[in-house]
Amino acid sequence: MRTHNAGTVALYLLILTSGLILGAIFGGTFIRRIYRRPFVEASATQDGDRPSQAVPRSAPGRVFPKDKKLATTRQNAIVTATREVAPCVVGIVVTQLQYSRKRMRYYDLWDYFFAPEIVPNLREVEKLGSGIVISSDGLILTNNHVVEGARTLFVNFSDGSEMQGKITGVDPQTDLALIKVDGKNLKHVELTTPEHLYIGEWAIAIGNPFGYFINDVHPTVTVGVVSAIERNFPPNEGVFYQRMIQTDAAINPGNSGGPLVNALGQVIGINAFIHTGSKQSKGSVGIGFAIPVNRARRVMEELAGYGRRRPVWTGLVLQNMNIQLAQTLGYDKLTGMVVTSVMQNSPAESAGLQAGDIITQLGRRKINSSADLEGFLVDYFAGDSFKIVYVRKGQTRSARLKLSEHPGKR
Repeated sequence: MRTHNAGTVALYLLILTSGLILGAIFGGTFIRRIYRRPFVEASATQDGDRPSQAVPRSAPGRVFPKDKKLATTRQNAIVTATREVAPCVVGIVVTQLQYSRKRMRYYDLWDYFFAPEIVPNLREVEKLGSGIVISSDGLILTNNHVVEGARTLFVNFSDGSEMQGKITGVDPQTDLALIKVDGKNLKHVELTTPEHLYIGEWAIAIGNPFGYFINDVHPTVTVGVVSAIERNFPPNEGVFYQRMIQTDAAINPGNSGGPLVNALGQVIGINAFIHTGSKQSKGSVGIGFAIPVNRARRVMEELAGYGRRRPVWTGLVLQNMNIQLAQTLGYDKLTGMVVTSVMQNSPAESAGLQAGDIITQLGRRKINSSADLEGFLVDYFAGDSFKIVYVRKGQTRSARLKLSEHPGKR
């Protein structure tokens, strides 16, 4: 009796469950038809007989009438500039040797004191960066810190092709480098000088921060404004970041060496470094800096023509001003630099400078230390000339000084 009752209950439960499932299916279909009807009627043809075929919003070239005005505004100057420059931006992958750190063990101490000739522990690492193609035959401009110490160097183009590159010249002072690939008819940009650079105008940073990470070589585009210009930083490990362009366009690791572009598609700078706010953070916080295109173009021409940055020569031997020198020279200020000697047959001698002169200004830049002098000369090359202002026996004078290549470093 108990078995019969259990079988009957199971049968009833099966019928009830089946009914609930079928009811949910048919009920859901009926409800969808009710709620869908207004949309079908709204999309019907003018004769009211058949609904028109829905057009996917992602279909190329098809725009709903109400979106035509919006579609035209989407094709703005930023989109146009990006399409013009992005194909010229490349990803750079280099391999370097780095010291590998490990815990100090007993035999490490033994080797350190008694076997210093043993080769240290090294490992090969990959480093990513970006660059910009500047000639149809494969000259590429990037940062020196991107290619520094490279054992191998490969360049990834936006069409998916890859070429091995070689370094043709570096300038550590300005953190710029020129590399070369064997290319023909490559799409490239011209490093022309923009007529003006406006604080607040659009700034487009283009680079390749991913490399092989996502298996996609297409460059990344970020947009901001020119936040400031003429930013000067103290020299750091022999690098002079002078007259830099500040932008809030996101620049991240791997973007170094890529171009900073204005809304006209003109390269206005080469992205160099960012301020992250702390040593622990490595991402963008909206404070990035780019090397001005004027300097980048001059350095590129120097590296392409000579394979290196030719050291310039003034022939001046200078000393920072101090109280004792000022009193000796009868000078009532602590600014400027004192000429202690002038080399024979040098540009300074040709300009008429003498020992005891006080250099106060080069071009439009005030000179108070050797860092000011070196920072000024970053933008000048052998053969360039500039105005030099100095004080001699209480009288302010000026002369024209023409730089030459250092005779001992040719």
